[in-house]
Amino acid sequence: MASLPDDLILRAPKALLHDHLDGGLRPSTIIELADEVGHELPSTDVDELSRWFHLGAARRDLPLYLETFDHTVGVLQTPSSLHRVAKECAEDLAADGVVYAEIRYAPEQHLEQGMKLDEVIEAVQAGFTEGAAGTDLSIHTLVTAMRTTARSLEIAELAVRHRDNGVLGFDIAGKEAGFPPTRHLDAFQYVMRENFHITIHAGEAFGLPSIWEALQFCGAERLGHGVRIVDDIEVDGDGRPQLGRLAAFVRDRRVPLEMCPSSNVHTGAAESIETHPIKFLRDLRFRVTVNTDNRLMSDVTMSKEFRLLRDAFNWTLDDFEWLTINAMKSSFFPFDRRLRLINEVIKPRYAALRASAL
Repeated sequence: MASLPDDLILRAPKALLHDHLDGGLRPSTIIELADEVGHELPSTDVDELSRWFHLGAARRDLPLYLETFDHTVGVLQTPSSLHRVAKECAEDLAADGVVYAEIRYAPEQHLEQGMKLDEVIEAVQAGFTEGAAGTDLSIHTLVTAMRTTARSLEIAELAVRHRDNGVLGFDIAGKEAGFPPTRHLDAFQYVMRENFHITIHAGEAFGLPSIWEALQFCGAERLGHGVRIVDDIEVDGDGRPQLGRLAAFVRDRRVPLEMCPSSNVHTGAAESIETHPIKFLRDLRFRVTVNTDNRLMSDVTMSKEFRLLRDAFNWTLDDFEWLTINAMKSSFFPFDRRLRLINEVIKPRYAALRASAL
């Protein structure tokens, strides 16, 4: 079978569940915003700055990877800068064929020049609305608390307060080792009491205990990354996978895995795209989804991730449709609206692409 053409991949409808606003800025925008506020950058040349971010991220260590965010967060301290970056995020995703996106960011990181938490949310939502206008993109927010600080309950309350203003759920992110999800148990219990949604970064830089706590103590409905679930799967002498109790629970409960292949390689959670466990887990029928994580740092788009997976595993439109529908099923969008996107947008467009490929 001939390889799936790049143009069909670009045209394919995509659903994105794990993407950080402060990890997806345009390099040219960073330079302009830095100039406005006097923030010093490693370079003011667009190509050089792009390379700096990519090289800085590809150090195969999560704490080192996170250092690159000092410059993106540093230029996002005003309502106007957040509005602009959110607008451009929506524009870039729509141009890449994304029809549904949940974008996450940590409001507590944008208060250095006096903004209030609610103002952060309002600026980003206004930018998303403007950037998505006239496109097929439905774009929403996941509010993130930093696992290394002590504001998670306050941030959880913020997320719930804006649940009718585009916010669909609550997350924690940041350095995973040494900062287990249970440090923020009060925040997660509050979100659960409010009948709101939870996804947790777990199983990226730290292993099974992080995943177990996220699910069994903190009410995670999805796992951000979750790549380390493979640590609970052994392959016997006959080549048959044997699932441990946690891996079996994740698969049986259809817990979505927000997998980010390129980012996982850059942070050292996977050796390469070719050896990334996404295919192994997909073959075992885990609820796998494909995501970008940080488009700037990892130099990716959803289309590029699809191309990398096509090249590594010879995946076809059928595989990408399956992954996209997985993502929509796993989204925090209301059920009826999820179904509408699947049945009226995603399935018909994949069918049309298959017909055009004949």
